[in-house]
Amino acid sequence: MESQNSFSLVKSINDLRKQRNAIILAHNYQIDEVQDIADFVGDSLGLSQSAAKSDADVIVFCGVHFMAETASILCPDKTVLMPDARAGCPMANMITAEALRALKNEHPGTPVVCYVNTSAAVKAECDVCCTSANAVKVVESIREPDVIFVPDRYLANYVSTKTEKKVISWNGFCPTHMKILPEHIIQQKKLHPEAEVMVHPECTPPVIALADAVFSTGGMCKYARESKSREFIIGTEVGILHKLRKENPGKAFYPASELAVCPNMKLTTLEKVLWSLQDMKYEVRVPEDIRLRARKAVDRML
Repeated sequence: MESQNSFSLVKSINDLRKQRNAIILAHNYQIDEVQDIADFVGDSLGLSQSAAKSDADVIVFCGVHFMAETASILCPDKTVLMPDARAGCPMANMITAEALRALKNEHPGTPVVCYVNTSAAVKAECDVCCTSANAVKVVESIREPDVIFVPDRYLANYVSTKTEKKVISWNGFCPTHMKILPEHIIQQKKLHPEAEVMVHPECTPPVIALADAVFSTGGMCKYARESKSREFIIGTEVGILHKLRKENPGKAFYPASELAVCPNMKLTTLEKVLWSLQDMKYEVRVPEDIRLRARKAVDRML
């Protein structure tokens, strides 16, 4: 009965998708069935770039709020919808535009790099945006010796180990990646001694120290496809395991910790995707003055 119900849900979504000229974008951390109905599955910036290139009128963004805002920044002519308006990002909420302005006043003239995991209002206050994949390159591209990096102190710490620059960080973090502990990696390595360990740079330094490789979610997918290894321990939100297993049927993937679940990423369901298309809710639109300033920071990165 359940599979029949989900079959009819998917059919209704597909019918409305055509009718509305919509595309569905799903982040790598979304639940399996939402990933399976998406036109594109990827990391936040890759998805927004897919949105910008598409000729769709409507973008249904299955992710968290800052991601839908980034799509709105890049696609002002499109309607950007979120199936669940409550899906926020705790890390992005740890810094405000006002707090960033105060930090800039403490370090006058220091360039600001902000992680894509921030609100549009924060992006509007920074010089250049970055993703976890290109954070080191972006910081290295800045001429000044010092750089302010917000909001993730662990990504900032990782970047500081790869550059000569002084990185002034904000005290933000991802609660989901914080749940991955060094003992989880050690335990998994005992269980799977042949497996390579890939972790996200939002993890803590002791976890990163135990990894064979540090990658963004997009980087993990690429590495898993290209590596000759058959087994991998994955230190990031567990949602990515679905995509990794789907793309690499002959390889085995183990979560570093089953606790690494982002509750906000799991709020989106097939029903909510359908209702979003039916009712054209919930729209995310960035005010034009903020959008133009934030767009500069994103364009500088690109």
